[in-house]
Amino acid sequence: MENLTPVLVLVLSLALAGAPRPATAEGIVVTDVRVGQHGNVTRLVLDLTRKVEFSLFTLAKPDRLIIDLPEVGWRLPPRALPQRTGVLDTLRYGLFKPGLSRVVVDLTGPVSARRAFLMDPEGDRGYRLILDLVPATRKAFLSLGEALKKSPLVAKQEPPAAARVAFPTPPRKPEMDTVKRVIAIDPGHGGVDPGTVGGSGTYEKFITLSMAREIRDQLQATGRYKIVLTRDQDVFVRLRDRIAISREAGAELFISIHADAIKDRKIRGLSVYTLSEKASDKEAAALADKENKADLIAGIDLSKETPEVTNILIDLAQRESMNQSARFAARLVKELARETKLLRNTHRFAGFVVLKAPDVPSVLMELGFLSNRQDEEALKRKSYRAKLIAAMVRAVDAYFSRS
Repeated sequence: MENLTPVLVLVLSLALAGAPRPATAEGIVVTDVRVGQHGNVTRLVLDLTRKVEFSLFTLAKPDRLIIDLPEVGWRLPPRALPQRTGVLDTLRYGLFKPGLSRVVVDLTGPVSARRAFLMDPEGDRGYRLILDLVPATRKAFLSLGEALKKSPLVAKQEPPAAARVAFPTPPRKPEMDTVKRVIAIDPGHGGVDPGTVGGSGTYEKFITLSMAREIRDQLQATGRYKIVLTRDQDVFVRLRDRIAISREAGAELFISIHADAIKDRKIRGLSVYTLSEKASDKEAAALADKENKADLIAGIDLSKETPEVTNILIDLAQRESMNQSARFAARLVKELARETKLLRNTHRFAGFVVLKAPDVPSVLMELGFLSNRQDEEALKRKSYRAKLIAAMVRAVDAYFSRS
């Protein structure tokens, strides 16, 4: 295969490998991910317990290589993932959607695939998925990406635009025979998008999911609320789909949960954000910019999104929602101050995509900084999370008592 053109090599590899099955591939586990440099060839190896089907495609702006697998388990050695080797900058992995796991390889520049194949067990080694990548011209990389997009194997990776949830859609009103208020809790990140990783290896996506489940349990235990989670497992959910899930459920309040990082590791404390196209400070603007790239991080092609999708105009209905959001945020900050250390200027403003539902009051809660050792250790303790949740329940009660 080494004498074939880059496009043909990768298309043949796809045809030989087949597209990922929609169902979970039971018993298949990725046990290691290794990267090595051999001359101008960067070799990426995934060790597997069983034979697996896979497919590949590329994305530009920034340059990425995507490896799609059936839903597999991950039991990697306790060490950092490979980075800054040859044409590979960084990589991440996880569940992209039920039935489909994804590895996203950030590249240092355009590449072509010299080889992409599955090696059978040999000696004490199991199956290995091997990709040999070499630097390529921009033209070759782009033509490779276009060829793969036209492949029927790649076309199966994303649902057609018509199958996606349209936005905006009229929110479904709660049933008249119930007095429970509907609240959407949004655990940030998930699946192939890990979010921030703390100094001791704590993943933001796991902290936010644990927190969201615990908030749900405590709010539902009061008997006054119906809670919908935008995700209830370690799976990737697009930013716009998080909004759509909330609105489809008829949510009257949307709370997005995060735990970020910052360069200055001495800074710690909790903060609450509401929507504004003008950020309250540079730090808030940088955080919003980072969070709004979650879809890009998960290997989604955003090059053909319209301006209406990427930057929704704030209309009169949304202004009222923003007022309600600010009212809830103020109460939440007041209650949290009784339980924990807060960041200076606790209530902040930025243009977070997940806060842009035009008719659902929405806040984004940063639980603290995983870059700070004290915050990271505190967030791993269920007793500490329980204190924050108690404050949130009081804030929710106060908010709806005035609604």
